Amino acid sequence: MQEKDFIHLLVEIRDLQREHLEEYRRVTKESLEVQRRSFQGQERIGRLYRRVVAVAALVVAAFVVFLVWLYGGFG
Repeated sequence: MQEKDFIHLLVEIRDLQREHLEEYRRVTKESLEVQRRSFQGQERIGRLYRRVVAVAALVVAAFVVFLVWLYGGFG
């Protein structure tokens, strides 16, 4: 009877380890997907930031040229 209980315990441990491994794989896959989406979001924000800085630089440059023209710096 003890041997049967021991085998049953080992089978239960094995089944729990399999469940744990499957859960670990699922969580790892989910975590990697979240990291991938986060990285893509950071790339989008970086591209937007570069565009905003470029446009702001153009606006500032145009404003400086306008001020110089307005106060007769070119003539």
